[in-house]
This record gives sequence, structure tokens and C-alpha cells, in this order.
Amino acid sequence: MRIFIAGASGAIGSRLVPLLVARGHDVVGTTRSAAKAAGLRASGAEPVVLDALDPDAVAGAVARAEPEVIVHQLTALSGPSAVRQVRRMAAATNRLRTEGADHLLAAARAVGVRVFVAQSNALWMERTGGPVADESARIEPNPPPDAEPAVAALRHLEGSVTGATWTDGVVLRYGSFYGPGTGLSAAPDAVMTEQIRRRRFPIVGDGGGVWSLVHIADAAEATVAAIERGRPGVYHVADDDPAPVREWLPYLARVLGAGAPRRVPAWLARPLAGQGAVDMMTRARGISTTRTKHELDWTPGFPSWRTGFTDGLS
Repeated sequence: MRIFIAGASGAIGSRLVPLLVARGHDVVGTTRSAAKAAGLRASGAEPVVLDALDPDAVAGAVARAEPEVIVHQLTALSGPSAVRQVRRMAAATNRLRTEGADHLLAAARAVGVRVFVAQSNALWMERTGGPVADESARIEPNPPPDAEPAVAALRHLEGSVTGATWTDGVVLRYGSFYGPGTGLSAAPDAVMTEQIRRRRFPIVGDGGGVWSLVHIADAAEATVAAIERGRPGVYHVADDDPAPVREWLPYLARVLGAGAPRRVPAWLARPLAGQGAVDMMTRARGISTTRTKHELDWTPGFPSWRTGFTDGLS
């Protein structure tokens, strides 16, 4: 197939390109940075430098590519961890999940794209029910006020993609990424790793929020399966071991050779980190991957973060 990957130089996109090329697909990949175009070409993709928030540029790029499949992997979540920069990156990612998704969907409709695959995430599953949510669960309808823009952007993305009647709209709700090229890896400049080593990533409150994690290589393999075999709707992509923060975070700190994570009461963390961060640490739900395994014939190479953290960070 001819596949257009928006965000081909990102954490997932950069792994998708060689996987798809190796399977015989013809790949066009976008990047915001002209400096990354050569890397995409070396991986086997036809590179396109593109501002995904420019609707005319998106329409033109898609029209020239004439793809059968579009994959939306656009985020702006890489960069420094200072609070001001994080807020800017979050706001930019929200625009990519709303305006950027709308531009891609409009361009896809104009050229008759038959499959549209988009990246969502699983940190904001509805906060009711058991510790693990299946694919029928909703995005949280009443998040804390400071998280509402991000959660609303996820709702918009998922609704727009799965609601498209003229294409097979597939949404992938990923667990939290770790592994090379992510913020949680063995690289010295990996943002989350640095925070844990400096003991600046504490356990908030009871640390009872359940997170699902996934190695970036496993996430990429699942994405290939969704591109080739996915049916319309939502698929969950994570390992088989959803766990509360108070369980996986100390384990990870030991693997990294860091001190034990600090413990911070929720009331103290709330004015410093925000209500949304406290909610994720104390109320998040994990995800099950039953549909993904059954329909896409996919299983994670790292079925648990326990082996993933020891063997898969570098």
C-alpha cells in the first residue's frame, strides 16, 4: 500500500517507516524539520517537510502523495522538561490532535483514503469501573480543569476518526511509552529518566493510579498490524501488566540506579504539579488489549514492564 505518515520522525513514526518499507509498502513521511528529511529518506521513505497546522499545505501534500492509508502520529511532546516548555508542548499537541487531525481528515476525504489510523493515549480513561478498561470505555468526561484541554483534544480526535463514515477510522490508545527514542530510556538526555534519577518524579498520594506501559518497539509493531489488518474502531496497545504507580515507579528507580522515589501528599502536589497530574497518579486506569490481540494477531515482545525496564531501555 501507499502510506502517508504524518509525524514520521517522531518516536513511533521513526520506527514505523523501516518496518513498513521492509514489508513492501511505499511510504511518504512528514517532518516539521528539514534537518530530519535525510534520515527519513535513508529509512526508505519519501520525505515531506510540512506544517501540519497549515490546511493548504496538508491538502497539497496528501494530494501529491495519493495515499491509500494515512497515519496520524503527530505530537509536540519532545523537548525540555521545564514547566513553561511542557505547557507549550502540551498546547501544541492539543492543536495537532484537533486542527491537525481535521486537516488530515479533510485531505484524506478529498483523495479517497480508505484507512485512517490515529494516535491516542490511555492515561485518561473514564475514572469509573475497575482498575482496567477495555476498548468500549470512554475518555474521561469530567477531568480536572487543568487537564480539560488535553482530554478534550483526545475526545475530538477519537470522535472525528471513528465517526468518519467514508473511511475505516482506527484509533490506537497507547499505553505510556518507554524504550529508545522516548522520554524513558537509557539515554542521558531522556526527560523522564533524568527526573527519576534526580528524584523529581515522586509518588503522589497513595500512588494508586494504574498505568499501562508499552515498549516503543511493541507499539510500532501493533501499529503496523492496525494499518494492515485493523477494522474501524478503537484498539488498545500496551503490555499485559497494568500496575499502580506505587509499584512500577520504585522498580524503575532501582533499575536506573536511582534513589527511591519521594512520596508527596496529594494536597501538597496539587498546587505544584496541577490537579491533572495528581489525578493521573492517583486515579488513572490501565487498559486491556484483548481486542488488539485477537483481531490484529499481536502480542507484545515485552509482556511486562518488569522485563522491559531491565532489558529494553537501551
